[in-house]
Amino acid sequence: MSEKIKVGISIGDINGIGLEVIIKTLSDNKVLDYCTPIVYGNTKVASFYRKALNISDFSFNVIQQAGQANPKRANIINCWDEDVRIEPGTVNETGGKYAFISLDHAVSDLLAGSIDALVTAPINKHNIQNENFSFPGHTEYIQHRSNAADSLMFLVGEDVKVGVVTGHIPVGEVAGKITKEGILSKLELMRNSLKQDFWIQKPKIAVLGLNPHAGDNGLIGNEESAVIAPAIEEAVAKGIFAFGPYSADGFFASGAHLKFDAVLAMYHDQGLIPFKYIAFHNGVNFTAGLPVVRTSPDHGTGYDIAGKNQASENSFREALFMAINVVKRRKEMKELTANPLKITKLSKDRD
Repeated sequence: MSEKIKVGISIGDINGIGLEVIIKTLSDNKVLDYCTPIVYGNTKVASFYRKALNISDFSFNVIQQAGQANPKRANIINCWDEDVRIEPGTVNETGGKYAFISLDHAVSDLLAGSIDALVTAPINKHNIQNENFSFPGHTEYIQHRSNAADSLMFLVGEDVKVGVVTGHIPVGEVAGKITKEGILSKLELMRNSLKQDFWIQKPKIAVLGLNPHAGDNGLIGNEESAVIAPAIEEAVAKGIFAFGPYSADGFFASGAHLKFDAVLAMYHDQGLIPFKYIAFHNGVNFTAGLPVVRTSPDHGTGYDIAGKNQASENSFREALFMAINVVKRRKEMKELTANPLKITKLSKDRD
């Protein structure tokens, strides 16, 4: 590719660890060999965290718009001019207000094609709520902004990939949201993403049950036989290599996830608890099914360590490089659609 990929970065809650992991990642000049980073934030807030990290040999190149980005520098766009009081570790309205301003600017540029991908630093799902953001999280907001019919919260690590049927909803509502249509939609999104974004030509997907022991033949619930198994059967009829339903506890404990390219869990904690145990510090939250590329580290705002120079940038770095790789693969796939034999060869080479 003749031009480096432009990756936009939203800073998340200014009182969290977002800017810390961003600065730590971008202070490694090797990153600039692979992308042109553009941070949507504020130079004064960035300077506060640069000083807190005692990093003296790093600075941002200030630009007005993405088109002015210097490919040899880490760039920043000032999304606001007013002075802001920064209180690391504090949950307040200020943190949410400026997290949204950063995100709003970045998503607008992403949808306009001014940047090729977006990496989102963690937000607080409560203090960011406003008249323009009434969503459970980044995933739902970006799905709405991009007019996507559906999306998949897809957690990706080196040895495991986990998606969820239901995301940020109360546990008491989960069973009622598990439908055959919903499972099929997520399986299709997962299969398509594994092929398009990760170059796995014939992905094998494991599907977990909802109840303990996957219902234990109906003794502990019937969602497996009434909803999940029929969804798997229909998915297989559509050419999706889906298997299950499996009992969630024994599945991960036995290492069965290593036999599959991805796992579809029924609800948030069922999938994310084992994922974070297996891939914590290196996992990435990828939103599959969107016309745009968005990734995020798999951790939260980290208020307890904010401003203390204790946050690991590993997950954020992985999110940045995953965004770069997905953009490249999607562009290559688009260029190669007229030559399916070449696509098959490339995917085998990368498996």
